[in-house]
Amino acid sequence: MAGGSRGTDESEDAVTGVSEWLLFAPTVAVPPTPVAPPLSRPGDDRAPPAIPSANPVPEAGAVVRLHRQFGRLSLSGFRGMVVSAANLELDRGVAFLLVPVFLALGVIGYFSLGEEPGFPKIVAVVFLAASCAFVSRSYRKTHLCFMMALLCALGVLAAKVETWRAGTQILGSEISTRLTGRVVSLDQMPNGRVRLTIDVLSTTRPTLRYAPERVRLSARKIPSDMTAGSQVAGYVRLLPPTGPVRPDSYDFSFDSYFTGIGASGFFLSNPTIVPSDDMPFAARLGSSIENARETIADHIRTSIGGAEGEIAAALIVGVRAGIPEEINEAMRRTGIYHVISISGLHMALVAGTIMLLLRGSFALFPDFSSRRPVKKYAAAAALVSIAAFLVISGIVVAAERSFIMLSVMLVAVLFDRAALTIRNLAISAIAVIVVSPHEVVGPSFQMSFAATAALVGAYAGWSDYRARKVSTPPPRRSLPGFLMRKLLLATGGLAMTSIIAGSATALFAIWHFQRVSPFSLFANLAIMPIVSVIVMPFAVFSSLAMPFGADGPFLYVMGKGLTAMIALSAWFSERSPIDAVGLISLQSVLLVTVALIIATMATTWLRLASLPFALAGLLTISDTRAPDVLISEDARLVALPIGGGELAVSRERPNEFTADNWKRALQSETIIKPESFGQSDPQFDIADAADLPPGAPFSFYCSDDLCVARHPSGAIVVYVEDRKKAWKACRFADLIVINDATGYDPCRNPTVLVVTKRQLARTGSAAVFFDPQSATSRPKISFAVDRPYRPWHQQRKFSREARGLPPYRKPDKPVAAPAQ
Repeated sequence: MAGGSRGTDESEDAVTGVSEWLLFAPTVAVPPTPVAPPLSRPGDDRAPPAIPSANPVPEAGAVVRLHRQFGRLSLSGFRGMVVSAANLELDRGVAFLLVPVFLALGVIGYFSLGEEPGFPKIVAVVFLAASCAFVSRSYRKTHLCFMMALLCALGVLAAKVETWRAGTQILGSEISTRLTGRVVSLDQMPNGRVRLTIDVLSTTRPTLRYAPERVRLSARKIPSDMTAGSQVAGYVRLLPPTGPVRPDSYDFSFDSYFTGIGASGFFLSNPTIVPSDDMPFAARLGSSIENARETIADHIRTSIGGAEGEIAAALIVGVRAGIPEEINEAMRRTGIYHVISISGLHMALVAGTIMLLLRGSFALFPDFSSRRPVKKYAAAAALVSIAAFLVISGIVVAAERSFIMLSVMLVAVLFDRAALTIRNLAISAIAVIVVSPHEVVGPSFQMSFAATAALVGAYAGWSDYRARKVSTPPPRRSLPGFLMRKLLLATGGLAMTSIIAGSATALFAIWHFQRVSPFSLFANLAIMPIVSVIVMPFAVFSSLAMPFGADGPFLYVMGKGLTAMIALSAWFSERSPIDAVGLISLQSVLLVTVALIIATMATTWLRLASLPFALAGLLTISDTRAPDVLISEDARLVALPIGGGELAVSRERPNEFTADNWKRALQSETIIKPESFGQSDPQFDIADAADLPPGAPFSFYCSDDLCVARHPSGAIVVYVEDRKKAWKACRFADLIVINDATGYDPCRNPTVLVVTKRQLARTGSAAVFFDPQSATSRPKISFAVDRPYRPWHQQRKFSREARGLPPYRKPDKPVAAPAQ
């Protein structure tokens, strides 16, 4: 009995890790079950045969294993190792993980095309690739190559189908009209205005022949009884969606096209409710969901109040419009804005809280729980809960991805199947790509999947490491020691999660937003425990208690947690240095993406292939040149960096959003506004602009209708609003910007670059580069929009400016002749 007890204790103390990849293809033979030796007879002096140890001998370290594998390899031997490792990767199902990669590659290729391809060409390529893949089934390598081509072609086809399906009618030019429509949603803005999303039913005075189907308008005040589904009317000013504020930046026309928003603008007078017709079923269903969201949001705002109530409404029902901008900016600077965006963290906390509550409740009834699959019951309830959470919080790409991943895991629990996390990620990526291909080129998809893939890959690597190790449970500790160990483990896990996710998304954040969060790690370590332990669990509790009117205490605790979160984010934000990092090269982002894919999907030593790509990506980060001059697409704003973190602009009150984007892209902290001179001031005349004093600051000198500035390179930039004055600058200017749609190039000088309002209306904002080697060479220019136009830019050619027409003015009323 004593010997048996000791053997049991030793077997329980030996704890070995299990790698999830061993479920695909075990790489080591399973040792035979040891057989107990025969009992020795009295007087038998022979030693009993040795029993194989239950604990395997720990393997050599990573460096020793690499030396054994690669120390004395020939080229042919290395080739054989690569082939063997690649075959093992395929046996483990890595080919399936690459399906979303090649689908996404096809989607990116489609949106990068210079012109819109037709359906026949794409279908022909898909059919050809499918035929070649079918014929080459007997040749594994060739078959894999054709399958890659087929997946890329299917990605192109999916993107083309979505573009055709969207077919958004976008307004081509600014116009005022009387609009009648049905309210889709209402958002209370921090400045007191209300933003309405409206389905257009009709327009009058004038009647628009190509009216957009859905618009987004702001109003100062709305009737108190206006809700989603109400039919409203009012006189509005409609504006077409803008393009990128600079080349290679976010394209608002692209986003508007795929979200179905054909125009934006504002009510010139307060909207009124008009009698409505019968709504279609889809509109009634959508209005019911939106009204439920708004009712819940109003209840949360009233219960908690202040900015905390706005954030609580964002976390529970996805209504984020009312959060004050200073709080949004503080969370962006500290790297915790992901808390506001409903994603995997929120979905996992909701599902985990529901399962924990139900499993704990079932445990109170041991007779029932011992005879029923209570784990499956809890998983089914969690699945329904996250589905309701997805609908009520608004369907965004991060929430879609998280919902699909968790759904696969919960469904696997229902059917007693193993659901590997990396496969869940691949399945969710495939689903998002098929449903919304345009999300692939957006920051939400890229950062969301990059962070999740990095975390999954790191966890898989850690699992592989532990699978090769033998660990024993830690010695028994006192209660304070036990709690301290758990606290340190949780803190270390949170720190590693923040480091891994932040590192994986850093380049994508820089590419899209030109900013990083220096204190992201420390802010997340301080704030995420509050979110995970207080904010989100009590948000779930309040949601469950809300139908019974018992949610007050839970919302109170949630509000206190949000107060602490806001205070900590403001504290870190005040101490955070400038987060603008400027532009990075596209090839750097692509190389790091390849490295991330290899590192997270490979399961053998082939992971090392990610290192050259990662190193090359880091070395080419700065392999790009910042523009010397930026010009807005409406030709109203010109800016140039003048050194010392300063950005000189041509207007006293520049567009705030555009100026902030340019500041981050050009690593500028301060906006230098122009120095104004009156028209009669003898010190300033366009003919004397070349004689500006050498010691004068590199800022714009402006009169009522023209501005002149000298770039630090010595180039002269002239901005004019009257085309008749532009010719005077031809003899000394290097760049002339004419804010006049009827203007043209008056210089006939190949070394002077002239940019007109008509050019910008057609091709979007511009970036200008001066040649530092030659002062007499013509500056180079790049525009944000290429021609021929893609579907989301077709509206550009219909504006008055693009057609070279001056702004519209109402004709003067005829003066009545005096009575005779």
